[in-house]
Amino acid sequence: MAVYTSIDNPELYFQVKLYAGTGSSLALTFDGDEDMQPDLVWLKRRDGSTYSHRWNDSVRGVSKTIYSDINNAENTSDAQVVTSFNSDGFTLGTSAGSNASGVNNVAWCWKESATAGFDIVSYTGNATNRTISHSLSAAPKVVIIKDRSTTGEWVFGHGSLGFTKFIEMNSTGAAQTVTSRFNDTAPTSSVFSVGTANDTNENTDSFIAYLFAEKQGFSKFGSYTGNGNADGTFVYTGFRPAWLIIKGSSNAGDDWILFDTKRDTFNVANKQLGANNSAAENTGASYNYIDLLSNGFKLRGSDGRDNASGYSYIYMAFAEAPFVNSKGVPCNAR
Repeated sequence: MAVYTSIDNPELYFQVKLYAGTGSSLALTFDGDEDMQPDLVWLKRRDGSTYSHRWNDSVRGVSKTIYSDINNAENTSDAQVVTSFNSDGFTLGTSAGSNASGVNNVAWCWKESATAGFDIVSYTGNATNRTISHSLSAAPKVVIIKDRSTTGEWVFGHGSLGFTKFIEMNSTGAAQTVTSRFNDTAPTSSVFSVGTANDTNENTDSFIAYLFAEKQGFSKFGSYTGNGNADGTFVYTGFRPAWLIIKGSSNAGDDWILFDTKRDTFNVANKQLGANNSAAENTGASYNYIDLLSNGFKLRGSDGRDNASGYSYIYMAFAEAPFVNSKGVPCNAR
């Protein structure tokens, strides 16, 4: 089967970095063969005490942090999370949440690029139905919005849900039907829409939006239905996933769960972090086992977070390698 991609080397646009904190300024270089200057760095402490997920990006600038597991406003007083975005990595300050001495951490990092389908947009709210320009030249399938100025939920829009609905990234809730978040309007190749809701368009507040368009062989943002057993649902992505996030959209009460191939180097994978909570990495949840395959992923448990019978799920996945590259060469399973 010929499956082609315009991105033969995903390391140009997405990389995962594992590191041990030092408690002092720490310059980190990516492990991949390609240099990549990140525009979004998502950090999570894996062990020890609980600490929130930290997001830093090049549009808001260094020393400005938001936390995906809570609804707090942007923190501008902690200048010691990410202190610079470098040509092949980034530098950390002394924040205990991202660089405590001897503590294991993970960083998930994206480069902003229309080629890879990722754009970061900053805007000011005006409390009226409106459109906002982006630079993807393709319709984004995922739109994540956070109010920087005050407390507000992380509003996560996903094409599989439709943009009449949204789901809160900082909670365990199911998808909600509220048309005022995205003005009941799907994004286009040039704009995305927001309505009058405070969480996406409160008057005079500052907002940040992360937009993702699918790119064959590099990213996939879809949905599936769980089957509730260890011979679980298989989801085709067209690549070997490097990173995967899953959320149950039909039933409330279950975490967003995160997998990657740096923390889990072989199948089955079960080292989970929850995007909506500050807990340390869970390495013993056999009911959430998953296989990360050369062309997708397969569920190996029956838990409500990823494979309960009849439940609906949404996911985002980014590639470690395309299933078949632009020259027709297939990748290997791990």
